[in-house]
Amino acid sequence: MNAFEIIGGKKLKGEITPQGAKNEALQILSAVLLTDQKITISNIPDIKDVNKLIELLGDLGVLVERINKDTYTFEAKDINLDFFESDVFKAKGGGLRGSIMIVGPLLARFGKAAIPKPGGDKIGRRRLDTHFIGFEKLGAKFVYDSKKAFFNVDATNLRGAYILLDEASVTGTANIVMAAVLAKGTTTIYNAACEPYLQQLCKMLNRMGAKISGIGSNLLTIEGVTKLGGTEHRMLPDMIEIGSFIGLAAMTESEITIKNVCYDELGVIPEVFKKLGIKLERRGDDIYIPSQKHYEIDTFIDGSILTIADSPWPGFTPDLLSIVLVVATQAKGNVLIHQKMFESRLFFVDKLIDMGAQIILCDPHRATVNGINKKYQLRGISMTSPDIRAGVSLLIAALSAEGTSTIYNIEQIERGYQDIDIRLRALGAQIKRVEGSGPSH
Repeated sequence: MNAFEIIGGKKLKGEITPQGAKNEALQILSAVLLTDQKITISNIPDIKDVNKLIELLGDLGVLVERINKDTYTFEAKDINLDFFESDVFKAKGGGLRGSIMIVGPLLARFGKAAIPKPGGDKIGRRRLDTHFIGFEKLGAKFVYDSKKAFFNVDATNLRGAYILLDEASVTGTANIVMAAVLAKGTTTIYNAACEPYLQQLCKMLNRMGAKISGIGSNLLTIEGVTKLGGTEHRMLPDMIEIGSFIGLAAMTESEITIKNVCYDELGVIPEVFKKLGIKLERRGDDIYIPSQKHYEIDTFIDGSILTIADSPWPGFTPDLLSIVLVVATQAKGNVLIHQKMFESRLFFVDKLIDMGAQIILCDPHRATVNGINKKYQLRGISMTSPDIRAGVSLLIAALSAEGTSTIYNIEQIERGYQDIDIRLRALGAQIKRVEGSGPSH
């Protein structure tokens, strides 16, 4: 088990380039199964969840070729559908939440799929009902084998349908879109997710020959086509990394330029950080953050305490709430963080309290942060990362803290962030990888 050892309190300086978007990668990579022609994808992040999915595609029979560090070609000519019944697939598919994303394309192209009950992050119950209900509306039939914890799906006759999603699930919408592009007739998805990742997927599918309209809205219309062809696709930079680096600059009083951010795709993210008092400016397609001694949280117009809550796109992404929470601990002023979409994502605040932050955890969904205006630094401690996003929040806290911090269970961080220690060292951070068995408590 690896850990990061961090000596905090150092100002950082320099340029950092965000990796490709993990959440986009899982959808885009699954879409290669929709055609037997070659697809080239660039800006793929080199992280565990993505590499596991690429490996899974190879096991299914996709010809995978790595052109350079972030670019691959995929050719899904001969797919081995029997692989689903193998123990190897159970082991690999079960440990990877992204494996659910291959179901839609396989149903569309081959009329059948099987999937073990998925695993992944511990951030409350993430149901997969949205995916399954959508497939059923298109005519798929599910049989759950409780002994093997396996779903078998028959979709020999998919037909377009009107689908009103019970929640605007990004992965659910993506999966249903991929199943619908080859279904007979017209599919309408209302309350569809409209995240940039999903827009990217729809644009890519249209380049492959799909007929999807309403991209960027919550009402998608898909006219089924008989086959799709190859294409090239470049992934967006990861907006969660971009937000994390903005927070890192503010916490450590660092002057940082974040390169090639695709600013127009960031939605409200820059504005939310500005509400915390962080100065940032757009320079072409980069974000420049000057070194700032202090930053002050806005209030609402009537003077009441600011609330920052997550909501489906184009609202503020839940993945950045933990970053905002950490950054607020050193701001001047108060803020209520309301995590609506997942329970138990705020449970890492006890570590921040141990470090000296003033936070009241109101309930599993809400925390009030009393910013200490950098009157004193947080202090370094030993801690364990519960999930990807909390892990990076704790990393940012540790980089700003006085003394040494050790973060265990960094496998959780590395599922989402490539070479994070190397890239932070390039900015001047004192972070190294050590072996450790975890804190004693």
